[in-house]
Amino acid sequence: MNRKICVVTGSRADYGLLRLVMKGIDAEPSLTLQIIATGMHLSPTFGLTYKEIEGDGFKINKKVECLSSSDSPVAIAEATGKALAGCAKALAELKPDLVLVLGDRFEIFAACSAALLARIPIAHIHGGEVTAGAYDEAFRHSITKMSSIHFVATEEYKKRVIQLGESPNTVHLVGGLGVDAVKHLNLLSKNQIEQSLGIKFLDKSLLITFHPATLEDQTPAEQISELLAALSDRPDITLIFTMPNADTGVLEIMRRIRDFVEKNHNAYAFESLGQLNYLSCMAIVDGIVGNSSSGILEAPTLRIGTVNIGNRQLGRTQSCSVINALANKESIETALNKLYSQEFKSTQNACKSPYGEGGASEKILTVLSDYNYDKNLQKSFYDL
Repeated sequence: MNRKICVVTGSRADYGLLRLVMKGIDAEPSLTLQIIATGMHLSPTFGLTYKEIEGDGFKINKKVECLSSSDSPVAIAEATGKALAGCAKALAELKPDLVLVLGDRFEIFAACSAALLARIPIAHIHGGEVTAGAYDEAFRHSITKMSSIHFVATEEYKKRVIQLGESPNTVHLVGGLGVDAVKHLNLLSKNQIEQSLGIKFLDKSLLITFHPATLEDQTPAEQISELLAALSDRPDITLIFTMPNADTGVLEIMRRIRDFVEKNHNAYAFESLGQLNYLSCMAIVDGIVGNSSSGILEAPTLRIGTVNIGNRQLGRTQSCSVINALANKESIETALNKLYSQEFKSTQNACKSPYGEGGASEKILTVLSDYNYDKNLQKSFYDL
């Protein structure tokens, strides 16, 4: 019997990780792929990245707009409500047998709430992880409790999902999808990237993404100011900024990055690079800087160092390629000096990703193909 699997994606980040799984679903005769695009995908501010999905040959079945021009707490709460209502209507029309989601963002939380109320089983990827500096932490664990199938990246995360009361039979250790993303793309050369993006690589280069850390005491504006102050003393380094996620305080981060780029000719900023350009840049640069999960999940596979700033990713399993820094100029400068030190560079080949060697997409597809799609969502709390 053919089963309909509806993938809900709200950002360039989750789509980049889900893309191979989506291709696998689309190619599997026993499964039908449905796609709901929401959140940043539909916003001009964040690059209208739904076009990347369509550019990869996928059909988007429903578009659910939810973001406004504001980034206040009230605006984000309203966006969550709009996503809940919009996804509820979309799911009622599409009638999927399963909803597949990844991660921890508010629009994904909203989509899962709608699916649970409609009694549609949910499969959740990358649960069990900890990111203490952002409210995504609470969304992620809430999604776990709403889900019937769990795909986790490490043994530690598997134990944590079970600790949340989920039956071990429903928790599948598959590894990180970021590893697959790196290994399945034919990355571009430095010359191709320069032509594609209109940039010029100096002898040194960094890829920078800094998201609002929504639960930290420092404001996003204060934190990005400290980072930019540390980078302003590095005119010999090509600085490639990708814009942050749509969270509380994001607009001020974006404004300050744009002001910085206008004043520094070695700096460039992009709303969205797209997965191919982003990972190709990652393979070329000397390191990743900021507080994006990609510095934790993907960079180690490319043997690239990461300067991880603040507490947004605090709690995630890290490779020895990650250098942690406080969100202040002095600490960031110290971390950058370490990144460029010969001692640190000499350790990179020995650093392995804790998220496996690849194959997560295939493992997820196997489970989805064999799942019995029982509409009974009742489950017993699994006590340790």
